[in-house]
Order: sequence, then C-alpha cells, then structure tokens
Amino acid sequence: MSTNSLPQLDLSPELIEAAQVSKAWPFEEARKLVKRLEKKPKTGPVLFETGYGPSGLPHMGTFGEVARTTMVRTAFRLLTQDKIPTKLICFSDDMDGFRKVPTNVPNQEMLAEYLGKPLTRVPDPFGEFDGFAQSNNAKLMAFLDKFGFEYEFASSTEYYTSGVFDKALLRMLEVYDKIMAIILPTLGEERQATYSPFLPVCPRTGVVLQVPMVDRNVEKGTVTYIDPETEERVEVPVTGGAVKCQWKADWALRWYALGIDYEMAGKDLIDSVNLSGKICKALGGPAPEGFNYELFLDDKGQKISKSKGNGLTMEEWLTYASQESLSLFNFQKPKTAKKLYFDVIPKAVDEYCTFLSKFDSMEAAQKLMNPVWHIHYGNPPKEEMPISFAMLLNLVSASNAENKDVLWAFISRYAPGSSAQTHKMLDELVGYAIRYYDDFVKPTKKFKAPDDVEIEMLTKLDEVLAGLPADTDGGDIQNAIYDIGRNIERYQNTAKPGPDGRPGVAQTFFSAIYQVLLGQEKGPRFGSFIALYGIPETRSLIAKALAGELAA
Repeated sequence: MSTNSLPQLDLSPELIEAAQVSKAWPFEEARKLVKRLEKKPKTGPVLFETGYGPSGLPHMGTFGEVARTTMVRTAFRLLTQDKIPTKLICFSDDMDGFRKVPTNVPNQEMLAEYLGKPLTRVPDPFGEFDGFAQSNNAKLMAFLDKFGFEYEFASSTEYYTSGVFDKALLRMLEVYDKIMAIILPTLGEERQATYSPFLPVCPRTGVVLQVPMVDRNVEKGTVTYIDPETEERVEVPVTGGAVKCQWKADWALRWYALGIDYEMAGKDLIDSVNLSGKICKALGGPAPEGFNYELFLDDKGQKISKSKGNGLTMEEWLTYASQESLSLFNFQKPKTAKKLYFDVIPKAVDEYCTFLSKFDSMEAAQKLMNPVWHIHYGNPPKEEMPISFAMLLNLVSASNAENKDVLWAFISRYAPGSSAQTHKMLDELVGYAIRYYDDFVKPTKKFKAPDDVEIEMLTKLDEVLAGLPADTDGGDIQNAIYDIGRNIERYQNTAKPGPDGRPGVAQTFFSAIYQVLLGQEKGPRFGSFIALYGIPETRSLIAKALAGELAA
C-alpha cells in the first residue's frame, strides 16, 4: 500500500469547464472512462491498473506506465469533480514461474535449483526477504513511494491463494472451450498441442507446469493433467492457488475478477491486449479502456532493451536531471516513438522550466494543456527559474566550476535575492549541470582557433563590451552583439533583413563565438550568457582566445 495520498485538486468552475473539451491526451483518455460509466455505472471505485513482472528491478518503463496512468486518473478526477472514487492497482505477477537466473545477483547455483517454481517460492539471493519476488516487490514499492505515486499494491500469489480469483477461475473453467477457440488460432501447431489457459502448480515439485489438460470437471471445479515426469494423472482444483493462468488469460482474469476500468500497455503488446480483451468478454466482463504507447528508442533508433543495455536507465536520467523532466518526457507524444539518450536531457529540463514559469499566468484551458498540470497532478509548484539549464551548462564550461558555490556566486549577482535556500529547484539544477557537463560536455569540447575574420569579430566584441556598464541587461548586450554581426560580410543574412532594413545575422556568427570561446557549436542567447557570466569575465575569455590559449 502506498504511503502517499492523492493531492487536493483545484475544482474551480473554469477548470472543470475547460476539462470537458481539453485536447490534452490524458483528458481524451479520461473521457473514455466517463462514457464507460454512463453506459454501465459501477458502485465501487473506478480502477486503474499497471502490471509488473517481479523477476527484475523497476525500470524506465515502470515509471512511465505508472506516471502516465496517474495523469489519466487525475484528469478523470477533474472531469468528474472528484466525486467518483478512484484507485490505482500496481499488480505484481509474482506467481509466474522462475524462468531464468539473473546474471546480476549472488547465489546463482542456489537459485538454479528453483527454476520453474513461482517467484514467491524462490529464495531471496540477498537473504533479506522471504523470497525473490518479495524482495523485488519491496523494491517496486520503495520505487513508487520515492516518486510520490498513490497506489495499492497487489500480489498475484496472494490473490490466487487467498481466493480473490476463485470465482473468476471457476468461470474460466466454464468457458474453457471459448477461451481455447480464441487462443489456439494464434499459436503454432506444436504449441497448440500443449496449450491450456491453466498452469497447474505441481503438488509434488512445486513447479508451474505448462502441460495440456486431459480432463476437466466444471461441477467439481478441477482440471486433470499428466505429470510429465511420473506420467500419472493428477487432478487439481483451479481454485486456492493450485493453478495460475497463462499470462494472456491471466491478464483477462485480473480485468474480469477485479473489474479493471483502465490499463495502458506498450505498442509491442497490442496483440496481447486484443486477445486478453476477447478472453475477458468470454468470461462475461468488459475489457478495460486504455491505449498503446510507443516504446523508447536509443540514439540509433533501435528499441531499448534491458538485455542489450542500450538507451538510458532511470538511474542515469536522475543523475543528471529531475523526476519532473522525466515525467515531461513521458507526457509528450506518448504514441510517438522517441529517442531516449543523454542528449535529450537538457532540452527536457529547459522545456519543463519554461512550462512551469508560464503556468500561473495562463487561462484555465491553457493550464490543462500545460504539461506541468499533469506532471504534478493538478498542483504545480511555484518557483521562479531565472536561468535555463543550457545557460548553466555554459556557465560551468566558461567558469570551470567544480562545485555549486562557484556557480551561485554568478547566479546571485545575475538574479539578486536568489540563493540555494530560496531557489531549491534551481539549486538542484546547478548540481545536475555540473555532473552533466563533466560527463558529457567536457569530454567533447573542441576549441576552434579563430581565423582572421573571427579575430576581427572578437576584437570588436571586446571593444563593445568595454564600453558597456557591468550591469547591462542581457537583451541590450544581445543587440550590441547583433550590430557586430551585421557589419561583417561573412555573417550578414541578406535574406532576412532586420526591422530597420539592415542585413540580419546568420546563425554561423553565433556558432563561431561558441566554437572559439566555449569549444561547442551552439548554446543559449549569448547576450544573456554574458549578463550571467559577467562582462569582465567574458572579456577575459576573449583575451585568452585571441592569445591562442583556449585552442592550445
């Protein structure tokens, strides 16, 4: 059970009205649930579900699925003015058979002796919990609690053995032939000969068996199979934990037994969702609402795989950026495949900060389209962010800062009144920026030695800065820099003249500044960077570049 609680929603009439027509995808999903209830009202809470396989640790997909489902849940709460109770069930399939010994845990020889047994009956290789699944379940709950999710944990083993699923299992036995007719056409000839929706837990060995049923007795509530080792006929009840279901049938069993109203799944499970939906209907219940989200790709466009180790892990993202930026990445275009690698982090961080800064000034309809409403489940925090993450990275680069204090000396001068104590979110960004710069920017820095035109440009820039007061606004500095570019033929953009009819400035002008002074090809507005870093400090940087010290 979660130790967190649902946040209080702002139920102002303007937001409630805007929610009815909002095109933000969580509201579009939530309206499916509203229509579902209009067709068939229910007395208990509306149930949202996410599934989890406890043979491994929680990962990026775990976070994304729970975060996105909670966004839909929050949208539903606003649509219904929070008058209809809701519940999020995080279901662990911990009665599944132990298929393979992980390579990243101790006591592997011991674990190998338990292959095939339910995961809750496999010893914990770390010796901390009653079983391997219990250990990973505890890690799942700690993971979800850490991110503030409100949920109810559910164990497959507990639900099978305590009788929660008994009625649904007996119903599955009644409609056995219908379920076989749904599943068998999707299987190969060899698998068809051995398939059964029921997997007996062998009374003799405790192994979860994949064997065909040779008999079934609806009146007694039993199935019979041939023990593959002794060749004896074994009759077991389908209730009380004596069997579990094959996973597509198991998924449908959950939906039917618990009355699940909403569950989303990855695009790779579309066929499974459809089959489980058909099984659920054969049992006599409606399949839940939901949608199939696209999977993340690595920087080469390949599907991210835990076994391949490609892409970005949860731990890696959270080393260099906040949970909120990760939530934003999950919120944006969930039905579009997106590359998930280190280069996307700064953009996600700055987009989050931009969305947050605009939230309070927005009208109701705009607020519900703003990702931060969904990321914070209707309660975005209030904090001014005077500096972007990209700007912080450039500040680290120019100042060679290795600790927060150095950066805060620049920041507090640029934004008087700000400090690590008053701007805690910004202070976190400062720490992230130092780590990200050290690991990803610094190793790729390559300073360009200025050519004759660039020497002329930097000399003029130094002269212009020398004539500006130390507290000159970043916008005024930017305009002064523009004037330099307009008057150098190489950097003139005659295709896009300025408002005064003079030539515009080509992007290559700013690229040259960044390559010569910071060893990178691009960055935020350079005028704003100078205002942050300081005019004297920037002139010192220019002097080093002109002396050939940076590209040495």
